[in-house]
Amino acid sequence: MSPRPATFLALAALATQMAGPLAAQHLEVPATLGPEEARAALERSLDWLVENQNADGSWAVGVLDGLLELGFSIESFYAWQVASNALACLALREAPETPARRAALEQGIAWLEATRPPKRGNDWDIDYVWGGLYGFTALTELAADPRFQQGEWPARLARAAQPFLAILQKNQIAEGGWGYYDDPVYSQRPKWATSFSTALVLPALKAGEDLGWVTDPAMRARATRYVSRCALPSGAFAYDLAIIPRVVGDSVNDVKGSLSRIQVCHWALFSVGEPKITLDRLRTGLESFFEHHRFLDVAFMDPVPHEAYYQNSGYFYLFGHYYAARVIELLPEAEREGWHARLRPHLVKVMRADGSSTDFLTSGYMKVAGTALSALALGLGLEPRTESVEPVAPEAPRR
Repeated sequence: MSPRPATFLALAALATQMAGPLAAQHLEVPATLGPEEARAALERSLDWLVENQNADGSWAVGVLDGLLELGFSIESFYAWQVASNALACLALREAPETPARRAALEQGIAWLEATRPPKRGNDWDIDYVWGGLYGFTALTELAADPRFQQGEWPARLARAAQPFLAILQKNQIAEGGWGYYDDPVYSQRPKWATSFSTALVLPALKAGEDLGWVTDPAMRARATRYVSRCALPSGAFAYDLAIIPRVVGDSVNDVKGSLSRIQVCHWALFSVGEPKITLDRLRTGLESFFEHHRFLDVAFMDPVPHEAYYQNSGYFYLFGHYYAARVIELLPEAEREGWHARLRPHLVKVMRADGSSTDFLTSGYMKVAGTALSALALGLGLEPRTESVEPVAPEAPRR
């Protein structure tokens, strides 16, 4: 794995002062939280997304907007904006519909259609893959929504998905996964991937095949095999695929360092029909998530990646809670509310007064992504949104 920029670490002391809320382990919360409290928190998050959308339909900015991420390629900031905008669209898609949310959603989709695809930033920094991963995921989920299955919408979504799919096709490593850095000797097709970035797009690839957007099913087969090979006997998923994974000491490949990866990998593999991921394995992964949750709490808002125990990073937090909520939805209906009730306090306790959430930095794209992930997780387990097929933004953007 390529090293993080040295300037990032040099600013760690300053970052600690600017991080905002205390580490999450210091926040006292009830053991469970019911649907009504979750719905109130969800409303605050959704209000923040609507109120903080730019006039052009985007969220945040595609440039460096702080001092804590110096050293990355210039293009990466735009790629992160694209990925966070895709997540915001997903959150609004799942939200109980209001005229304001519907308008914001359609404006967000229009921006994803019209904006240029992100590009590789430099030799080692290929964070533009995040735009491909979440851009493609968002568009496949939108295509499954009855509101966007009429009129010009199917063609618009299919057309918008192609640049994001092209990023995935270009950057799948030989072993089948996707990552966001490359290692020397640098090459056009990168050589490093992670279990979690690969897992998150597996169900979208399956959906893309069903839609006719993905014509090579071997791409998903390779990716599924990559994630499956990252599974360890302990129940953890390795950060990346290695012939001999490091599992000693406080390794990131310990269960305590794999809490969020377990959730996304279980959800993805179960969703694409991997028979080894049973309901009991889903339950075991969730129990580990709650049993060892303090390690995610300690890492929350730590500005230095992998500095916390078991090499946890702050940005594991909201990502992991969202995919834990997706795992819960795979369980029998009678079990779900009990699990969601345990998950919700850990989302609400880190939500800011204005309804936004972030777990790592205060950059604009991180607030958008964090708020979207929190809203998505809180919305799962609540009553389904009201479906509507009334158009709000009738005209497609010009390319």
